[in-house]
Amino acid sequence: MIPLDADVLHAAPKVLLHDHLDGGLRPQTVLELADELGYRGLPADDADDLARWFLQAADSGSLERYLETFAHTVAVMQRPDAVHRVARECALDLAADGVVYAEVRMAPELATAAGTPIEEVVEAMLDGYAQGAREAAAAGEPIVVGTLLCAMRQEDRWDEVAELVVRYRDAGVVGFDLAGPEIGFPPDRHPSAIALLDRAGAHRTVHAGEAAGVDSIVAALDGARAERLGHGVRIADDIADDGTLGPVARRIRHAGVPLEVAPSSNVQTGAYASLADHPVGRLHALGFAVTVNTDNRLMSGVTVTCELAAVAAAAGWGWDDVQTVTERALDAGFAEESVRRRLLTDVVRPGYAALRD
Repeated sequence: MIPLDADVLHAAPKVLLHDHLDGGLRPQTVLELADELGYRGLPADDADDLARWFLQAADSGSLERYLETFAHTVAVMQRPDAVHRVARECALDLAADGVVYAEVRMAPELATAAGTPIEEVVEAMLDGYAQGAREAAAAGEPIVVGTLLCAMRQEDRWDEVAELVVRYRDAGVVGFDLAGPEIGFPPDRHPSAIALLDRAGAHRTVHAGEAAGVDSIVAALDGARAERLGHGVRIADDIADDGTLGPVARRIRHAGVPLEVAPSSNVQTGAYASLADHPVGRLHALGFAVTVNTDNRLMSGVTVTCELAAVAAAAGWGWDDVQTVTERALDAGFAEESVRRRLLTDVVRPGYAALRD
């Protein structure tokens, strides 16, 4: 069997469920878009220096400080052509990293400050991902990209975003997400949006169990009827040192609710001191539906490959574990079952079989 390390993992087929478009820009793209838009607020004028600034600012131990870095990326995404470029490059970068299926999310309302209609933001994302996927396939690196549209918990555009999810779901939008501050903004604050998604049978994932604990997780499941939990890692708070599960942890494990865990991001925002202290390995060992994700590749300075490699090293995972979390993530994806089944049988399983020989 081939040893499990970052070099080999790069070639392994990977699946990504939790990645923010506005958190994954290329540093050079940030600089060029800022110049085109006349944005003068960047803290550096060199791509390497800018990348270091984002990583250092995000690596503060504070979720609030981490989120402040998005002021710059969002500022340069206020035109449809900028959104299109970032989405295209996202698809290309993920494909080059060996990702075969990705769901990338963003709140389209964040790119409307300069007056761009929210529908044009969504269409720019969809067109950008599609173009990037076509170019990646032509280069021998095929990828399927689904779009998740976020509504911001603290804002009041939930109904609008839910309508966009339904309107564009045949064009590449695969589901709805709630992002933003968990505390003080419950996931059922706009029940009409949740009802709209229910009527349409639209998929949804909800950020919960990141900055807030078990109560936030319960609210996401019961209030927004989340199918997956964005982060969800604070379910570990409901597990005793001896492995005894509390009532919510039992519910999550029994139902197989997928956890979109992003360990490096959690360490940066101060939830855990290090990857060694992060409960991702423990949750996986206890049978929770753990998936491994990047969250924000620019801010965390990570790729899918290096995140998986770091988690595998910290948790003592082998190829069985990596393949399990990959197949689990694919199973939890919101794309059509036929698409996910094809990827499983034609790409993922043959890819891992080759690495085991």
